[in-house]
Amino acid sequence: MVAVQVHNTLSRKLEAIVPRPGERQTLSLYTCGPTIYAHAHIGNFRAYVFEDLLQRHLQERGFTVRRVMNLTDVDDKTIRGAHASGMALGDYTRPFKEAFFEDAKTLRLVPAEAYPAATDPEQIARMIAMIASLMERGHAYQAEDGSLYFRIASFPDYGKLAHVDLEGQRPGQRVASDEYEKEAVADFALWKAWVAEDGAVGWESPWGKGRPGWHIECSAMATGLLGETIDIHCGGVDNIFPHHEAEIAQCECAGHGKAPFVRYWMHCAHLMVEGSKMAKSAGNFFTLRDLLEKGWTGREVRYALISVHYRGALNFTMEGLAAARTALARLDAWRERLTETAGSEPAVEAPDATTEGFFTALDDDLNISGALAILFETLRESNRSMDEGRLTPPQARGLLAWLARVDGVLALQPDDVAAIPQEVEELLADRAAARAAKEWKKSDELRDKIADLGWVVKDTKDGQRVTKS
Repeated sequence: MVAVQVHNTLSRKLEAIVPRPGERQTLSLYTCGPTIYAHAHIGNFRAYVFEDLLQRHLQERGFTVRRVMNLTDVDDKTIRGAHASGMALGDYTRPFKEAFFEDAKTLRLVPAEAYPAATDPEQIARMIAMIASLMERGHAYQAEDGSLYFRIASFPDYGKLAHVDLEGQRPGQRVASDEYEKEAVADFALWKAWVAEDGAVGWESPWGKGRPGWHIECSAMATGLLGETIDIHCGGVDNIFPHHEAEIAQCECAGHGKAPFVRYWMHCAHLMVEGSKMAKSAGNFFTLRDLLEKGWTGREVRYALISVHYRGALNFTMEGLAAARTALARLDAWRERLTETAGSEPAVEAPDATTEGFFTALDDDLNISGALAILFETLRESNRSMDEGRLTPPQARGLLAWLARVDGVLALQPDDVAAIPQEVEELLADRAAARAAKEWKKSDELRDKIADLGWVVKDTKDGQRVTKS
């Protein structure tokens, strides 16, 4: 088994991923999913695409990956949104949940094994059970407003993931909001007592009617579905504190008797748009749907999001999307040329051993820059060989087999070719007849008509090849 190294946020070091004893080559992976109060934006999808690259590469290297991604459908934001729209919580979140799955498919994300929603009855039961365990062990208490809070002072390791300094914390200081600033180190809400603003949102518990805090949701869902110790937990850097710090405290204090809660923590950096923080007020806030409406494709957005190392800040620009389009066009043309050179013989000749460097680069904390450099250098060298007539059909087939492995990780292969319309088929037949009769002007005119219908014709030694433009 090839060693895959990742940067562990907890240790701040590169560490080789090793399965737990008895797990053979199986890894559990928990990824923080969307809060479904709006359409996910491209900053969200930067994290999801990075996590997809991680899973695909681990699978390429022989690991079996069991991934769970949560859906946060009850928290401060979803309740505010439902109240403002005059809708029931489930009715408010449902279209955003459906849109997320559509967007994930557009970006070619491998489906998770499970997508637990916080409002699922079995998940609520798990949250209540975990809070009860924390209460029994003295790590939680009920405040005068009826809400339950985690007692940070009871867990000396609190702050170890984010390296937060707890000195000067005031006993009894509490934060009821699901999110708070890094400087506000304070006891956080586990269970929020029902208030009038919650409307119909609430569940019965041993401590009265209420709802879970955001942090307990992920802790209960992650351990409930993947076990008490998880191999890899991912998210954006904004999740490190307070969310992931709170998850550690809850899980390692809840009495499961196994530490750590997570073995490898991985976080991706922020996404900037045109050099600035994404914000609606700045006019640079984009959902995937916004970009599709502007004429970009899902795989172009995927390429733009994936092409910068996950721990490096990504400046997302229209120029970057144009560069992604150009890069993908080069890959598509190369693939077509290799296919033409390969012919139909079954023999395959393995490509030069240097191509394995693509996967070796990704072994080093998903070094995508190094991997893409090898991909495009292989493209240039093989194109040169085809120009000079030196690339044999078996060699071309070997490169196509290697490219299929690359596509298994990057997922940048062309979209399935759409059915060719009857009108285009008829024009192609007319053009073939024109070329056979050496009517070159008519052939060019027919090519233009086909182009006007959204199709591109390429003449090959095997005849015309048409692709969607």
